[in-house]
Amino acid sequence: MPANKNTAKKRKAKKINSKKQPGKTKQSANSKEQSTSKMQKSFPIVGIGASAGGLEALEGFFSNIPAQSGLAFVVVQHLAPMHRSIMDSLLKKYTGMRILQVHDGMKIEPGCIYLNPPDKDMTIINATLCLIEPSAPHGSRLPINCFFRSLAADQGERAICIILSGTGSDGTLGLKAIKGEGGIAIVQEEKQAKYDSMPRSAVDTGLVDFVLPVEKMGKQLAKYIKHPYIEGTARPVTPKQRYMDSVRRIFVLIRASTGLDFSNYKLNTIHRRIERRMAVHQIERIEDYVRYLQQKSVEVETLSRDMLIMVTNFFRDPEAFEVLKEKVIPALLKNKESDSPVRVWVPGCGTGEEAYSIAMLLAEGMDKLKKHFSVQIFGTDLDAEAVEFARAGIYPEAIAADVSAERLKLFFMSENDRYKIKNQIREAVVFAVQNLIKDPPFSKLDIVSCRNVLIYMDTVLQKKVLPLFHYVLVPGGYLFLGSSETISGFGDCFSTVDAKWKIFQRRTIAPKKTTEYPGIPLGDIDTTAKLTEPEVKPAEVNIRQVAERMILENYAPPVFWSMKNMRFSIFTVKPKTTCRRRPGNLRLTS
Repeated sequence: MPANKNTAKKRKAKKINSKKQPGKTKQSANSKEQSTSKMQKSFPIVGIGASAGGLEALEGFFSNIPAQSGLAFVVVQHLAPMHRSIMDSLLKKYTGMRILQVHDGMKIEPGCIYLNPPDKDMTIINATLCLIEPSAPHGSRLPINCFFRSLAADQGERAICIILSGTGSDGTLGLKAIKGEGGIAIVQEEKQAKYDSMPRSAVDTGLVDFVLPVEKMGKQLAKYIKHPYIEGTARPVTPKQRYMDSVRRIFVLIRASTGLDFSNYKLNTIHRRIERRMAVHQIERIEDYVRYLQQKSVEVETLSRDMLIMVTNFFRDPEAFEVLKEKVIPALLKNKESDSPVRVWVPGCGTGEEAYSIAMLLAEGMDKLKKHFSVQIFGTDLDAEAVEFARAGIYPEAIAADVSAERLKLFFMSENDRYKIKNQIREAVVFAVQNLIKDPPFSKLDIVSCRNVLIYMDTVLQKKVLPLFHYVLVPGGYLFLGSSETISGFGDCFSTVDAKWKIFQRRTIAPKKTTEYPGIPLGDIDTTAKLTEPEVKPAEVNIRQVAERMILENYAPPVFWSMKNMRFSIFTVKPKTTCRRRPGNLRLTS
């Protein structure tokens, strides 16, 4: 009898479970349906910047885009504020896609073309278009940069930008932002563009993926969006060990070609940069990409540059630079002895904007306090091309979005739709190619500004770099990091000046961790342990780099700034000379 009861209970439980199962299946199906729906809603958004001559380019472009491409296109043009655009009626002849004039809060859908209104700037948040009042007068507006930057922030590595015919350089800074997030950039061939200024400015960045006639862009887009990198599908199955072996081979190829070692950079960032290049070349298996790199040395150079791309602009995070201006620079200058130079190091300086921004703040701070010091700013970076760009000190007119009109007038000269840093600022900054991890650093520094560099490094590298910064700063010197970076593990070595914007001040407490740099003992060194450790071979120290660093530190001319009636007088001091100051000219006597 008990056995029968147990059997009956089992049957009853089985019956109940069988009744519940359909519900589970339904729930699972719903979940699957939601997931599928989410995948369907995820689609690439293409930002297109066009100005003078843009109509012809847009007609040629959309003539070769199928209506069912699965893409959404947002066209940003330069329009007169009171001008009613008839672009929608003109483009209807060349495409079967819906063409919409943008209004605030419009949700983007695939298979549509969106046209910006003439009197508003446009941004994108969560695939929704937002209209904002222009912050600059009509002649200074840069609506393409405005949209591209927001597209980069919203879509990240899925962002796609296209620059067509136009005058000026609008779109260039936005393109840099998109490439910094891992997106793709396509530019119209200069010889095809009716006005080639915008395409040429974009190409000059060295970051453009494809330079094509407009008729061929659609075909390239169609290939690109089908790659797993942009489509969001799973990667081709490669065992983890084999995948990592391929990545290591890529590191070896890059190091052999360029001398750069990315093995201690954050792997997630490295993987995405590699996959982006694979998508550009329509390669799905990493093993095949390794073979492609072995055959194409140019691609090795391009990949290494992609690894080094960092978004940079003047006064990036304006609030952070405001804190630097109000809290750090006045305190630094008030405590500085009159015969001591102000020394600043900007590792990872990129194309120079950060170094020049700090130079401007120092000039303004000294003028406000009526105290003038010699100034030496060292900007260094791994990327030789970026350093050359920084040395030239010439930037597109688009920097007007980040630099105030007063500063543009005071610190820049306008030349052929571009802005050039004035000599008074330029000569205060020395740029050099430098490996932050291997090359000798600068010393006796008042400020180290290393923003958004540590985020690319793994913890091993960070534990080397932070003690280095402590070592090279003078007591009470300042460390300026990016908003997403921390001094984790070294909080006892720095006091916090501003927690939000990651500004710290050096304490006298030395880091406990030992970090090895050529000729530099950092932290607490255990001499007993040192005897048992393998000696560093002298050949590992690059004598040329050491010599360059010594020359820069000891012979790079300090610059004296004086602002009277918002004008500069510059006095450069050479070694073993004295300076007799006269208004408006330079006189050196031995």
